[in-house]
Amino acid sequence: MSRDLSLYPEDENGDVLWNMLQDGDDLSIPREVDFALIFPTQDVAIAFAVHLLKNEQKVSFAAYEGNDDYPWQVVVHPLMLPTHQNIAGFEGLLASEAVSYSGQVDGWGCLSQG
Repeated sequence: MSRDLSLYPEDENGDVLWNMLQDGDDLSIPREVDFALIFPTQDVAIAFAVHLLKNEQKVSFAAYEGNDDYPWQVVVHPLMLPTHQNIAGFEGLLASEAVSYSGQVDGWGCLSQG
């Protein structure tokens, strides 16, 4: 199968989605996609999590050991179809909202379907 660059562009998200498809994932099945964001303090991480909760998002919150400068993590769990447009769009929205909380996006993942 050749890679359709309109569906799987040559960027990080496109590469991940393409690899998921190549591994047999059925990307036509909606699932929870976990978007991680990291923050420098517990207070701003909690404030961002509350902001997301007020916008009816499912979230989780925990200490994070992967970055000493950003030791707190919020993970958002929207149910969506894992397309490049959906992933990149939601990730971009989160990134722009996290800036005012001194946070940054730290990747995404989901369970394979199919």
